[in-house]
Amino acid sequence: MAQEMIGSIKYEEEFIVNPRGLKLFTCRWVPANEEPKALVFICHGIQLINTGTRLAKAGYGVYGIDYEGHGKSSGLLGYVPSFDDLVNDCSDHFTSICEKKENRRKLRFLLGESMGGAVVLLLHRKKPDYWDGAILVAPMCKIADDVKPPRLVVSVLTVLSKIIPTWKIVPTSDIIDFAFKEPAKREEIRSNPYCYKGRPRLKTGYELLNVSLDIEKNLHQVSLPFIIVHGGDDKVTDPSVSKALYETASSSDKTFKLYPGMWHALTSGEPIENIDIVFSDINDWLKERTELRSSSRLEREQKGDNDIQFSMSTGKKVVTL
Repeated sequence: MAQEMIGSIKYEEEFIVNPRGLKLFTCRWVPANEEPKALVFICHGIQLINTGTRLAKAGYGVYGIDYEGHGKSSGLLGYVPSFDDLVNDCSDHFTSICEKKENRRKLRFLLGESMGGAVVLLLHRKKPDYWDGAILVAPMCKIADDVKPPRLVVSVLTVLSKIIPTWKIVPTSDIIDFAFKEPAKREEIRSNPYCYKGRPRLKTGYELLNVSLDIEKNLHQVSLPFIIVHGGDDKVTDPSVSKALYETASSSDKTFKLYPGMWHALTSGEPIENIDIVFSDINDWLKERTELRSSSRLEREQKGDNDIQFSMSTGKKVVTL
């Protein structure tokens, strides 16, 4: 396991092996001198970025994973043969961290950016009561019309994806140009050897389109607490569908923040003053729910401990509701 110190943050990375025998890159950022107040699990979009450092500085233990075919993980770069496998890899890794003895009583939050927003919603669907909340950053609930091929082209590509799944022939605009407002950030992404560039591979495009259609049809199933942050000028994922998620979800605790003039990459591609605004809103949301839910959970656990002690002293069976 490789590790380094980033100021007051301890950063570690290691490779794990998934059930299909692929090596997946994982990493974590944790406060070096204090116990994390809660756990945050990042489901990335184009890449793992500085979100981990920002949240760790605010006192959270933050964990990330590169999907198959992304970043430093094994697999053909930019190739997603099965979105279900991708979700299962995240679920297995994140759950294993949550179930460690030192983490069992910690709150657990998911954070998904872009495609990672779709991953978060499917992780929630897989275990509806497991996660304490979600932060959705420009989530892929629907692919914006500006970057989606025409319907006839989609039909043709659906057939071809079964014949030549890895080919890069999905006709779409360069997402980097649409996602990152700051030119310097675009160049940084393009020069990163671990970041996929070019047209989407056929099977990848097919999987992303199907997942976005499925999520769009089932927004009402979302029941966990969440905050959505979305740029008003996002041309990669559709902010109107984020609004629909906010309005349709059955969650009783839900927040929607729309930032006029901001683009898709809210946490890395905007001017620093805009990025600060977005992280301020995310941190405020996390802080409020962490303090409230930690207090509630502690009360429940203390009540449970007291009930157990009382039952042992009296010999009576106590059922705590």
